[in-house]
Amino acid sequence: MAGPAPSEVKKVACVGTGTIGGGWASFFLSRGMDVVACDPAPGAEDALRERVAAAWPKLERLGLATGASPDNLRFESRLAAAVADVDFVQESVFDREELKISVFEQIDAAAPSDIVLSSSSSQFLPTLIASRCRRPERCIVGHPFTPSYLLPLVEVVGGERTDRAVLDWAVAFYDGIGKHALLLRKEIEFYVSNRLQHVIGEEIHRLVDAGICSYAEADRAVMWGPGLRWAFMGPLLCQHLGGGRRGIRGGIEHFGWGGPARLEAQAVAEVEDMTGHQDMATLESWRDDNILEMLESFRPLPSSS
Repeated sequence: MAGPAPSEVKKVACVGTGTIGGGWASFFLSRGMDVVACDPAPGAEDALRERVAAAWPKLERLGLATGASPDNLRFESRLAAAVADVDFVQESVFDREELKISVFEQIDAAAPSDIVLSSSSSQFLPTLIASRCRRPERCIVGHPFTPSYLLPLVEVVGGERTDRAVLDWAVAFYDGIGKHALLLRKEIEFYVSNRLQHVIGEEIHRLVDAGICSYAEADRAVMWGPGLRWAFMGPLLCQHLGGGRRGIRGGIEHFGWGGPARLEAQAVAEVEDMTGHQDMATLESWRDDNILEMLESFRPLPSSS
């Protein structure tokens, strides 16, 4: 790529200013960037500035970059003008297939030819989104999670014609501004995290339908049990810490593996690569400290009064 290096991005276009787009605009501003926002909807500019104002105190708690200010936000109703002179584009229009394709085609035609174009889509294949672009090699999905100005995860997904250099650039860019970029090895609809969320949601529907629990009770089951652990370690690491002093190997011996036999050795190797430098007592203490910190800092759901 001949465009700016990831660390040299100074001006970003946010196309679409709803919940996700407003979150992205707020976050980019907090990183000291100039943001050009674009949305043709009536009242979009006022709504965006309200979102930025509401998010700013939270972003201040995270720490602002040098030069960060809500005053660095400019609103533009014309898409071509918004993306004409920027270093990066984050598209966040409504998650409708034809709309995404059409908007990306327009962005590709108007934006500098050497910059990366990223979609905040939560489900569509980047190959599809870029299907009418003249330069699909620079198009990716950069899928965030709401609130996008706080949650770190960004799933980076390339299409069939995306250059590997573009994917590497995007990972370096998102990581460099304080996000946690997860690069998918191949494209798939709904990506990784949404697919995991959907599995849990589908099982909750089945449990409620069978009369096992209510939706509110299922929420409590996740929140006060696995959800606390998942906040700082994934299911594989949970399995490792649930296996006693022998870790994941002890867990498999006691509870069984449960996955495809051909993947058991891979799982063991990956969790031991993550944790092999620490003994189990140290890991258990780290787990307990994290859980205690969350329990001590929880705030109850606001009351209706």
